[in-house]
This record gives sequence, C-alpha cells and structure tokens, in this order.
Amino acid sequence: MNNVKSKFELVKSLKKGDMVAFDAIYNQYCHKLYQFVFMFLKQKEDAEEIVQDVFIKIWESRGKIDIYASFESFLFTIAYNATMSLLRKRMSETKSREYLKSLQQFSSAEQVIDEIQYKELKHKVESLLKQLTPRQEEIYRLSREEGLTHTEISQKLNISESTVNNHLVRTLKFLKSHLASDLITNILFICLFLS
Repeated sequence: MNNVKSKFELVKSLKKGDMVAFDAIYNQYCHKLYQFVFMFLKQKEDAEEIVQDVFIKIWESRGKIDIYASFESFLFTIAYNATMSLLRKRMSETKSREYLKSLQQFSSAEQVIDEIQYKELKHKVESLLKQLTPRQEEIYRLSREEGLTHTEISQKLNISESTVNNHLVRTLKFLKSHLASDLITNILFICLFLS
C-alpha cells in the first residue's frame, strides 16, 4: 500500500472491495473510534465489540459508501448510533439501576462532568434543530442520526446531492455558531456532529 495514498483514494478502493484499503482504514481509525465509544460506555469489552461491529458494517455496506461525503462522519455516526442503541438496551434491562449505581461508584468526578456536559450539549442541539426549516432538520437527522450518505438522502427525498450538502453545511454552521466555545463542548461537538 502506498503510504501517501489519500483518504479519498483509500475509501474509493474500499468501496471496490480492496481488503488492503480496508485494513489501512481500520488501522487509521480503530483507536480513535474506540476512545469515542469508551467515552460513553466506560466498559472496555463493550467498546471493543462496538468498534469491531462498526468495521464489519463498513465492510458489508462498502458498496453504499458515498466517496464524496465525509467518511469520518459516516464512520462516527454508525459508532454513535450503535453506542446509543446499547445504552438504551441497558436502560431497559432490569439490571439498569444496579448498573447506574456501579457506574456512579466507579466513575471519577471528571467522567460525571463529561456526561453532564454531553447531555447539556445534546439538549442544546435538539433545541437548535427546532429552529431550522423542516427540510434542514430532516436532512440533518437522516445524515447524523440514521447514518445515510448524501446519495441515499438525495434519493430518499428526491433532491440533488448538492442540495443535501448545502443544507448540511448551513445547518452545521448554524449549530456551531450557537453553541458554547469551551473546549470540552467543542470536542464533543466536533466528534458527534462535524466529523
């Protein structure tokens, strides 16, 4: 594999079923993705399992990857949705209270603060989304929450990919301009919404 091969070329090769490109992408993102998932789950085994599942899904759906859209966004959206799905499952289980107690018992104050800040950020983003046009909100949710590519969104809504991209760019600029400028909030925002 050529070391100077660009991300675009790697994703393009992955889309064609190139296993070497897949391995290169895995090595490039697995650690960053693990840290992102672990930030929410706080459990090593669960985080590792989700990262593996994400890359399996990437490989299985490689033909649907939009090489002109943000691959990082595609990757982290899948990871975020899988993480939230697991958290919802935990909360619905009868052991959820015991889990929360153990989490509080072993979490550091910094982790608890991070969780509170995440919830606050999520709430702020939801409030801001309500200020968008219905179409902008719909496109944003299809992209960031359902993980659809620009191509899939354009087909689903019967609009051009450039229209999808323009709406997302405006939406993300709007969100960023209305959120707090502190470091942790920015890091969370970049990981969850801009990557």
